[in-house]
Amino acid sequence: MAGRILIKLNAKGHREILRSAKVTADLESRGRRMASAAGPGVGTRTTRGAQRSRVVVMTETNAARRAEAERKTLTRSIDAARG
Repeated sequence: MAGRILIKLNAKGHREILRSAKVTADLESRGRRMASAAGPGVGTRTTRGAQRSRVVVMTETNAARRAEAERKTLTRSIDAARG
């Protein structure tokens, strides 16, 4: 039987990766693809926090909000962000 394996993460290095320009660019690309698939009136917002980069895809117009409420256009566009 194998002994215990201890894995110690480098938290500072992990944060650096999550905030890196490449990760941010990848998130922005995924967000744009998702917004495009959802249709007009959907946009993205990118922020870089202390721990990681984030991209939010959101409705920006009343028509887009209505499309999301009635047909789930934004919810159904999640697959466009994969890959």
